[in-house]
Amino acid sequence: MNDIFIRACRGEKVEYTPVWLMRQAGRYLSEYREVRSKVDFLTLCKTPELAAKVTLQPVDILGVDAAILFSDILICVEAMGMHLEFSEKKGPVLGEPVRTKAGVDRLIIPDTEDSMPFVLDTIKILRRELEQRVPLIGFSGAPFTLATYIIEGGSSKNFVFTKKMMYQNPGLFGALMEKITSTVIEYLSAQIKAGAQAVQFFDSWAGILSTYDYENIIFPYVKTAIKALKKFDVPIFYFVNDCSGILHIAKKCGADVMGIDWRVDMEKATKMIGKKMSVQGNLDPLVLFGPKEQIEERVQDILNKGESARGHIFNLGHGILPETPVENAIAMVEAVHRLSRA
Repeated sequence: MNDIFIRACRGEKVEYTPVWLMRQAGRYLSEYREVRSKVDFLTLCKTPELAAKVTLQPVDILGVDAAILFSDILICVEAMGMHLEFSEKKGPVLGEPVRTKAGVDRLIIPDTEDSMPFVLDTIKILRRELEQRVPLIGFSGAPFTLATYIIEGGSSKNFVFTKKMMYQNPGLFGALMEKITSTVIEYLSAQIKAGAQAVQFFDSWAGILSTYDYENIIFPYVKTAIKALKKFDVPIFYFVNDCSGILHIAKKCGADVMGIDWRVDMEKATKMIGKKMSVQGNLDPLVLFGPKEQIEERVQDILNKGESARGHIFNLGHGILPETPVENAIAMVEAVHRLSRA
């Protein structure tokens, strides 16, 4: 198996910089769109053979150094007892947002084997398919990011209900965060036991917080979740979108790899993080709409700036966009491999 991804996570010597893409299985690939045209999104997530098929597509097409499980961060939220739908216009919609003690009390900490067996079955299929190829990454939303969806009932611009609960009813907010954190720990533990060889926490919305709120209210739950998973011998990633204001705190999370979004200069990030963690990132996804010469130039810049890190896994600074030309994604992967070997 190509284990260069795992070695880079651990800061070991590698022959070139490994690369994968957040949301690498998705609508920019015609092969994905063909599968998706026959089923709705949730059915795709919950059908192991199909979820495995689309997980494998970018490995074959792009030549990336890791596969990431095709699923959604809200799958475990649905298992906690919330009604989940996906709207083409609105995105995820969760019925009856949780904003009261009764709502928090109704949520359960689900057993993954009982309530989400399709996730584990997908992982088992993928491990068989990927055995001689590349490692498989499992994932979950981080506790705060999941909390925002549970409280807001979907995506939000200003997160007013989430912050109102934080400030007006900290006890209730804490009780909700404890349930979510326990759910995330159980969910990722089950993924690892099923065969995931690394796991990533997606903290997509932590960047909306002030430094004070992140450090004092949210960060303890991140550390708790990561610490609980350290008993497994797999690399743990922590990705915070829009992390520039809180990176100096996030770096203390205990993970093996810190994911960096594109708004942060990679050289500054690697200096701040130091040698205790590897780094991941951080090309602006929109660069993939430029000419290939420009893509190579930006790839080289990030490779240069990531050289001082303990280890570097190349990635975009957020998920690849559906409109991205697939030939440009391939060109990026090839540039990372070629230029880092040189």
